[in-house]
Amino acid sequence: MGVDRRPVGQYLAGGFGGATWGGNQTRPPDAAYGVKKIGFLSFGHWSPSAHSQARSAADVLRQSIDLAVAAEELGVDGAYFRVHHFARQAASPFPLLAAIGARTSKIEIGTGVIDMRYENPLYMAEDAGAADLISAGRLQLGISRGSPEQVVEGWRLFGYNPAPGETDADMARRHTEAFLTVLGGEGFATPNPRPMFPNPPGLLRIEPHSEGLRDRIWWGSASNATAVWAAELGMNLQSSTLKNDETGEPLHVQQRKQIEAYREAYRKAGHTREPQVSVSRSIFALTDDLDRAYFGRDRGSRDQVGMLDDTTRAVFGRSYAAEPDELVKLLREDEAIQAADTLLLTIPNQLGVDYNAHVLDSILTHVAPELGWR
Repeated sequence: MGVDRRPVGQYLAGGFGGATWGGNQTRPPDAAYGVKKIGFLSFGHWSPSAHSQARSAADVLRQSIDLAVAAEELGVDGAYFRVHHFARQAASPFPLLAAIGARTSKIEIGTGVIDMRYENPLYMAEDAGAADLISAGRLQLGISRGSPEQVVEGWRLFGYNPAPGETDADMARRHTEAFLTVLGGEGFATPNPRPMFPNPPGLLRIEPHSEGLRDRIWWGSASNATAVWAAELGMNLQSSTLKNDETGEPLHVQQRKQIEAYREAYRKAGHTREPQVSVSRSIFALTDDLDRAYFGRDRGSRDQVGMLDDTTRAVFGRSYAAEPDELVKLLREDEAIQAADTLLLTIPNQLGVDYNAHVLDSILTHVAPELGWR
């Protein structure tokens, strides 16, 4: 299977041809996953409220770096950040990821997810390559079509418009294919015959190029169909705390089936690298009075069903909050967590670095060993 070598500009102008990917990957085992990578996922909210410890964008950025450092010391495997535009939340991930990469040495750093409707694939490849090199190859980049945003068709304000006959989702997938193509490192740009600096021979590629980053791209999928599409392109899979309600079953059951469909499509596509799959959950071990004050009301939480937009019915996953012994019993029944190899814990970032480090430590100490995740 070959790489589509059309000029990348054709993708940006509306050419949607579908690069195909083989690769040097290994096939996944069919058994359920036990030991898991555990990371945190921050939405990076800030609020001027007196009850918030993150009252500005500066607070969120600096505290995110400090939390990643603390999480690495605790043994957490990943620090992930959501990206929302036009909101009092994290938005521009690459400066933050590069800063964390420079302050840490082991923890994986990533996103969950970047909305590809807003992205220039070439410029994004430069930013991603730089952040990955700074972190010595620890970038795990989650990307997606994105979710409903704060403004109407905000991607148009960023200068991006669907090509004739495209939807905004089509445009996001076109941007994604262009991004994946240039991450492969093949030259595609004709060099200037009189350049300012000497060029290597042949067509030029995006620089800086980080070898191996192409295998560490994740697609955030809310449906079975897009999970299959991600598998065919050789991406990893992120499944969040909400999903299109395709069967009426509980979220964890629908996600488990989505993961199975993804892995089957991945095998059929001929990829050999073992794919990675993450699910996100809000999980709180109630170990002291402060935990109970903050999250005790979430005991008995249930999935909720609602409309994501005018036409899309979605199921929103429950929160898990209980004493450690009870929490272990509840999590054993979550079929999607059992099927995934990575668990991302959504955190209440406005409660500050120290409390969130406590939340993570409680899971690592009291819950993960009992479930065989450690």
